Amino acid sequence: MAAATLQLYLESIRRELEQLDPNVLGVVVALAAVLLTFVFFILLRSRKSSRSAVLLAGLCDSGKTLLCCRLLSGKFKITHTSITSNSALYRVRSDKGPAVVLYDLPGHESLRLQYLEKHKADARAIIFVVDSVLFQKEVKDVAEFLYTLLTDAVIVKNAPPLLIACNKQDVTMAKSAKLIQQQLEKELNTLRMIRSGAPKSLDGSSTGAALPLGKKGKEFDFSQAPMKVEFVECSAQGNKGDRGEADIGSVEAWLTKVA
Repeated sequence: MAAATLQLYLESIRRELEQLDPNVLGVVVALAAVLLTFVFFILLRSRKSSRSAVLLAGLCDSGKTLLCCRLLSGKFKITHTSITSNSALYRVRSDKGPAVVLYDLPGHESLRLQYLEKHKADARAIIFVVDSVLFQKEVKDVAEFLYTLLTDAVIVKNAPPLLIACNKQDVTMAKSAKLIQQQLEKELNTLRMIRSGAPKSLDGSSTGAALPLGKKGKEFDFSQAPMKVEFVECSAQGNKGDRGEADIGSVEAWLTKVA
């Protein structure tokens, strides 16, 4: 009965539209399109605003916890390897500015994926912290973790902006953000080739990454990532350690954009 009533109603609307002047009909269609676009935009914004977490991820001893402390208080603090996630409210620019929740995720190999899994659905943005001094030694581990992040189905769907913070730039032997980007692109491209050839399980699904990375037939670069990726150089320690200020202005500026 309800279906028949709806069909009659739609038929009456169709007849009325047919009687309209073509110019008027064009205006109606245009207004409807604008209205639908506006509703879609509002829904998209509300979905994004419901995610308030900024995740700080990376390997052990990359400086995530100190960077988090510097962002929150500006002060130096002696830190230890985290075995659980820590969170705190961070306000951009001032106490009246927009707020996000910073989550400092453990970097230990046995814990990092567990806590990424726990918080990834709430991620408004992600800061991936790299030790610029030990990067050459850790590049494969960094790329492995980053590959997992870039191919995760939930993260790909939500596409939170990603900042790769090349930390410890106060140390002479630190690698530049440009070199780190180039090396990661090369390593991720190698990983992609290996994972694409991963064996299939009995149900036909791949035992490798959840989703493919980059464009087929092209060398990987970060412009092919599922979200916007930016690189910055920073130093949570600062040139004078606990006596000086940290060099994290580029990270703060990025947080202002994504908050």
